[in-house]
Amino acid sequence: MVGSEVLPRKIRAQEIAEMVSGKVLGDPDVEVSGISGIKEAGKGDVTFLANDKYAQLLETTKAAVIITSPNMKLPKTEKTLILTENPSLAFAKLVEYWFPQEVDHPKGIHPTAIIGKNVKLGKNVAVGAYVVIEKNVRIGDNTIIYAGTYIGHDTEIGSDCLIYPNVSIRERISIGSRVIIHSGTVIGSDGFGFATVKGVHHRIPQIGTVVIEDDVEIGANVTIDRARFDKTVIGRGTKIDNLVQIAHNVIIGENAIIVAQTGISGSTVIGNGVILAGQTGVVGHITIGDSAIVGAQSGVTKSVPSGSVVLGSPARPIGLAKRIIASIPSLPDIKKTVERLSRKVRELEEKLAEMSKE
Repeated sequence: MVGSEVLPRKIRAQEIAEMVSGKVLGDPDVEVSGISGIKEAGKGDVTFLANDKYAQLLETTKAAVIITSPNMKLPKTEKTLILTENPSLAFAKLVEYWFPQEVDHPKGIHPTAIIGKNVKLGKNVAVGAYVVIEKNVRIGDNTIIYAGTYIGHDTEIGSDCLIYPNVSIRERISIGSRVIIHSGTVIGSDGFGFATVKGVHHRIPQIGTVVIEDDVEIGANVTIDRARFDKTVIGRGTKIDNLVQIAHNVIIGENAIIVAQTGISGSTVIGNGVILAGQTGVVGHITIGDSAIVGAQSGVTKSVPSGSVVLGSPARPIGLAKRIIASIPSLPDIKKTVERLSRKVRELEEKLAEMSKE
């Protein structure tokens, strides 16, 4: 958010606290008239602070009210605070309440849409311009499909889904309810499978499917390959950022976070609540346990235990990885020291050899 967004009316700190299930620390009657980020906030704004790393901004922000956590280590301040367990989520709810998004989604079936035989559409389904829906597709109530989307035969899509323009959903795919898929994503593309004989790569048929469970959100330009035989699975509540590649037979558990430009190789199992930070690369046929966290640009070459935090390429426990990274700037000096000591050792060895001859 750039600058301050003006609220429809002035609102007291106590009212905000009630809206976000928080507790006021300071003046409950202080009024705010705007909402903004902590750096951009002006006098009379409400903002939020969710990370200890930015605690020093409490001293410099002009905001009148700050939504934050009781667990934060904050400097003393005369500003009014609202303490809540998840300040980021609380602030998001506040923004959504005061500034609800008014998006003009497609309505009804556009006359240019091509709908195949035996297609079953639920109540209030919207199909945009130039959408192609092949035969035997089933789509649940209130699902919205934007222009230029392709849905292959025998695919099933649940209720209350939102599919943005130019999404390709191949044949025999299963998508749950309340799933959001952003533009350019391809679901059910063939897995990357070839057998090499005498230098020639022969394509291996990929006859499996993809299962997307309820409440998943998939970013723009994501590719999720169909399984070779069984199914590639994206678990309930998982959120996938833009430009992610998920290979055949990958199983991703519930409520995982997969950040942009991550690549997951075939037949890997990702547990519940796992976080893969940006540009993570994961080899095939390994397991990343529940609630594990993999740092940005890591290369995961072996299984990661549940609850672990790893970093680096190859990925190591984060404490060890940080020590390795911290030592890298010293390597040129260490190299000079080793060369100097090596010369001295050679000189001593030469002297000892001469002494032994005498």
